Amino acid sequence: MVQTEPLRVRLARKPIVVAPGVYDPFTALLATQAGFATLYVSGAAIAYTRLGRPDIGLVSMTEVTQTLALIADRVDARLIVDADTGYGNALNVARTVREFERAGASAIQLEDQDFPKRCGHLDGKALVSAQEMSGKIRAAVDARHSPETLIVARTDAFAVEGVERAVERAARYRDAGADVLFVEAPRTRDDLARIAARLGTATPLLANMVEGGKTPTLPAAELEALGFAVVIFPGAIVRALAHMGAEFYSSLAAHGSNEPYRNRMLDFAGINALVGTPEMLALGARYADKQG
Repeated sequence: MVQTEPLRVRLARKPIVVAPGVYDPFTALLATQAGFATLYVSGAAIAYTRLGRPDIGLVSMTEVTQTLALIADRVDARLIVDADTGYGNALNVARTVREFERAGASAIQLEDQDFPKRCGHLDGKALVSAQEMSGKIRAAVDARHSPETLIVARTDAFAVEGVERAVERAARYRDAGADVLFVEAPRTRDDLARIAARLGTATPLLANMVEGGKTPTLPAAELEALGFAVVIFPGAIVRALAHMGAEFYSSLAAHGSNEPYRNRMLDFAGINALVGTPEMLALGARYADKQG
């Protein structure tokens, strides 16, 4: 799947962009093989899988950059990347944007949380001022090399200050130059509708679906009808694999064998076909020195 349409162009038309969460080249490969052209590189999913820790700001900019570069090398997809708070002040944001853009980001998401930051669907969040966040957005816009690298402005104000202040913050971030707006963790469908109505559709709106989180999980078509241009499912793949992995290890512990689980696994040939082993071996053979 070769992507020739920039994300900015794709967001301007229907249907809504559905971007599943990924955390490494393998999950990115699975997602693109399923037909997804836009992926969300999730900071939460990286924390869960790379560190085995919660999403509370423990992942560094370098770790995300390394992950992003590996994903971009393996798949041809538009990559929306979670940059948390930008890992510091406006100067840190500028460096983050440059690093992520070089590594292959199509869009870079920044949020207005203060430290200690945490998952948007956890309680106890704190915010930086709207003025400080607007400065970060301006720094991000100035730092990007290409105008096709989009800046996504996320506000966590809904949980701290309420829906009206969240909408006001999002509008300020749009005025600062954000290309996509993301109001995190609204509580009801009516909240989602209100946010979309207040912010309009001139700037694409992003919705976040978290199973068991603060926001009701609506289907993509319904979110599109409300006015959203993109919906992400950041940590869903980790929750799915965690469920399956726990089942697998329990089965192995109980039976001392993989046989009871075989019909829910790829075999050796299957996994090699998925990751392209025959093609890689054939490519290597082309470069072999046949002259000795």
